[in-house]
Amino acid sequence: MRILRDYTGLDGDDRGASVAIGNFDGVHTGHRTVIALATDKAARLGVPSGVLTFEPHPRQYFAPDTPPFRLMNAEARANRLARLGVQRLYELPFDDALAGLSAEAFAHDVLHRGIGARHVVIGADFRFGKGRAGDAAAMQRFGDDMGFAVTIARMVETNGTDVSSTRIREALSDGRPADAAAMLGHLHRIEGPVLHGAKRGRELGYPTANMSIAGLHPPAHGVYAVTVEILDGPQAGHYGGVASLGVRPMFGVNEANIETHIFDFIGDLYGRHLSVGLVAWLRGEEKFGSLDALIAQMHDDSARARRILAAA
Repeated sequence: MRILRDYTGLDGDDRGASVAIGNFDGVHTGHRTVIALATDKAARLGVPSGVLTFEPHPRQYFAPDTPPFRLMNAEARANRLARLGVQRLYELPFDDALAGLSAEAFAHDVLHRGIGARHVVIGADFRFGKGRAGDAAAMQRFGDDMGFAVTIARMVETNGTDVSSTRIREALSDGRPADAAAMLGHLHRIEGPVLHGAKRGRELGYPTANMSIAGLHPPAHGVYAVTVEILDGPQAGHYGGVASLGVRPMFGVNEANIETHIFDFIGDLYGRHLSVGLVAWLRGEEKFGSLDALIAQMHDDSARARRILAAA
């Protein structure tokens, strides 16, 4: 998958794609329906399949002080889209210039003249242009005028309720990663580089890979059974593990992060990129009376996580 961050000056096969448009935070089952329609049309037309999205998320641009809400950072979203077979990712910087485009200017300057879209797929609730003035009907009118076809995807439901990023965030906040996964169509994953930490886990017999969750919607703090994919380096592959997500109350006041102990792993992961999938919430965060009590609980957490992963 080629990632393109400017819609001007494109040529060759970077133009003329069939594109799904949206923020695609989480790449949930509803998003995948939109993307699948664009991919199917690309195959029929013999053009690249594409996704057009924005970075940062427009909500971050308009309300920079809002609490973290994203389900995925840009890296995780790109990895997920690549796995879906998307060939062109138009990841456009959402800045003053883009935010100031009218709905018609967005259709003309970005879709028609910029990326030369052959086909556009949007969700039924998609809004675009300055002041969110454009809707699905407007996109169809612009497509008719400018020479690109438009498909409007219906909302996807799970258990009779529309799938949305909001409902997924609620499930994660409640410690229900399985419910979130049902709506996502995949495990909720936290991705990024392994950072240096205090190395307390190693001292306790449970070395951990520490990762930031800055900018992401925080799932319920606590301990999780997880799957781990090491995305690069000589030890790349799939593993099981147990992770602590939160502020580590045993050790004072800390910024929230995720610390993952990978079962049966030996090696140095600093700087490597990991994808940690939340399988099951085991318990909330606790402050123990002693390190021995903490270690005993870690033994129990690991054993329980192994059983859950073995049965999955």
